[in-house]
Amino acid sequence: MKSLRLAVSVGLAMALAACSAQTTPETPSSDSAAPEQSQQEQQRVSSVKAEINRLADGYDYDAAIKLAKKDSDDSLSSMVAGLEDEKEHTTAWDQPDKIPHLFFHSLIVDTDRAFDKESSSAGYEDYMVTQKEFSAILSSLYAKDYVLVNPHDFAGLNKQKKMEYRKIMLPKGKKPLVLSVDDVSYYEYMEGDGFASKLVLDKDGKVRNEYVDAAGKKHIGAYDVTTMVDDFINKHPDFTYRGARGLVAMTGYNGVFGYRTSESQYPNNKNLKEDQEKATAIAKSMKETGWVFASHSWGHIQTGTVSMGRLERDTKLWKKEVEPIVGATDQFIYPFGSDIAHTSEYSGPRYEYLKKQGFRYFYGVDGTTESWMQQRSDYQRQMRINVDGLQFAKEERGDRPVLGSFFDVEKVIDPARK
Repeated sequence: MKSLRLAVSVGLAMALAACSAQTTPETPSSDSAAPEQSQQEQQRVSSVKAEINRLADGYDYDAAIKLAKKDSDDSLSSMVAGLEDEKEHTTAWDQPDKIPHLFFHSLIVDTDRAFDKESSSAGYEDYMVTQKEFSAILSSLYAKDYVLVNPHDFAGLNKQKKMEYRKIMLPKGKKPLVLSVDDVSYYEYMEGDGFASKLVLDKDGKVRNEYVDAAGKKHIGAYDVTTMVDDFINKHPDFTYRGARGLVAMTGYNGVFGYRTSESQYPNNKNLKEDQEKATAIAKSMKETGWVFASHSWGHIQTGTVSMGRLERDTKLWKKEVEPIVGATDQFIYPFGSDIAHTSEYSGPRYEYLKKQGFRYFYGVDGTTESWMQQRSDYQRQMRINVDGLQFAKEERGDRPVLGSFFDVEKVIDPARK
């Protein structure tokens, strides 16, 4: 269908070019600005066409059609027929309450340092995946026709302020998937263990990772989940539904994105304000790209079992130290999967408090089922599958395997893990 969209527009452009070539002006133009204006118009048309294709590749046909229709250039308006044909071939996902959700932690870049059998290595083996594994997982998800969606794509408040499922319009065979990554703070304990050290903005304003190799040399590139997903979508724009990326679950006790932004924990940080400004700029860019931020509590606490006093103090710290950087959010991802009600309906003071703080979407952990969702009039819940060493081992034992629908563990597992 994309080829039809392109063929129509390219064919008309070639016809117009041919007609133009056969027309001989009566007198040479003395306006030296004409060639420059023509070149600028070609660049404008090329830019608009690229945006139309980006929107359509991401299944946002209404926006693509609107952009094509309003343009005066014939090669752009001619794309409308192909776009409308593609739109006609989409259907609403017929199981809105069965959307899987995979989550990750920061990726291991250097397995020699992460799996060195020192104090933290067991935790890394259990709870992380390597960069090599994540790359293979992305390729498998794409090959299996999964498409990334964000929470507001599949559920939201209606005019009566009641939560309801929303239509996700996809071509036949495509399947929605939610992805999230926890703890993008680059905690102090991870320093020197083979992970990216922080997020940065490059000279073009693009979010990248800083990674310091074993020799102490700094590298700027894609070394973690968010940046690798961004690069993958740049190559495969049909892997995202209307620009969706995923959820980023943030704590605050070690700051955010590798910057020690917590006033309570780093009162002597001479670069505190600068670090906060850098982190805020990064968050802004990520949100514009399609990432959605969620609270993961400030101190990574057991939200389901701590006292109400502890929950309230922790939430106040998150609101004070993290929210000004990443912005207000209605998403809450339970640390340790410590849900406040297991799978029962929400009620009681703990839920009422979180609701009062503005949270409407809640996420636990269940690595035994491909999808689990619960919707009531005032909230949306979804369980997440942990993709990590523990889940890999469980799958290899044949213990309630669920990852086979997404990728083959044996094919993606990093030999360095063995």
